[in-house]
Amino acid sequence: MSVSASPDLSDPGPRGPFEHSTVPARQLRILVVDDHEVVRRGLVAFLDRREQFQVVAEAGSCAEAIAQARRFRPDLALLDISLPDGPGTVACRSLLDEFPDLLVVFLTSSPDEVDVFAAITAGARGYVLKQTRSAALVRTIEAVARGESLFDAAVTGMVLDRVRRIATGGYPDDLAGLTARELEIVPLIAAGQTNKEIAAAVFLSDRTVKNYVSSILAKLGLSHRAQVPGYIATHDVGRLGPNRAATKR
Repeated sequence: MSVSASPDLSDPGPRGPFEHSTVPARQLRILVVDDHEVVRRGLVAFLDRREQFQVVAEAGSCAEAIAQARRFRPDLALLDISLPDGPGTVACRSLLDEFPDLLVVFLTSSPDEVDVFAAITAGARGYVLKQTRSAALVRTIEAVARGESLFDAAVTGMVLDRVRRIATGGYPDDLAGLTARELEIVPLIAAGQTNKEIAAAVFLSDRTVKNYVSSILAKLGLSHRAQVPGYIATHDVGRLGPNRAATKR
């Protein structure tokens, strides 16, 4: 995956965030998505001070992120993992379905294994924890813009360890049989959401969600959806909890 307009990170360009105007190729156009306004505005100010970046839009939800991406056509989206209308991984997948050249980096407080793997399967090219230093965030964005994938050092070891366990059969991976979409829907089922609520969160029809739920239950060996929270609590699938979908990361 490559940036539609490769930035020259050493050459300054004109300012002007949130203006729907032509931006020189030397700047990377960024969409910032976080539902905490103070955090979001801080990120916008921080990134837009860098001459190699131009923040062209911001959003506080999955739906708003998609709308802003359609309007401003950013090169890169910086997403939180948890948004009020659904997981950030849902926004990531929806954005990449519509804009396959878009680069996605997650900036989140969550080092959770399930979040990390959901981000990877959704197509993210980077995963940075909010407690990291600002310089590390800049390096990650620059690396992703060059066509690399870069994940926070705090989660890299976890990723490698899990890959080794799966490869060697060290323990059964509870999520291995689930598709990326099913992986996104599992925490919503665990949170007690109805098919209609899940459909709204992941931008699918009620019937499609019903099919996904049936598939998930069959793969996990469960007879009804009320068993999902208990299954998650007693199996090593990343400590998903019944209120997880509503918890800010």
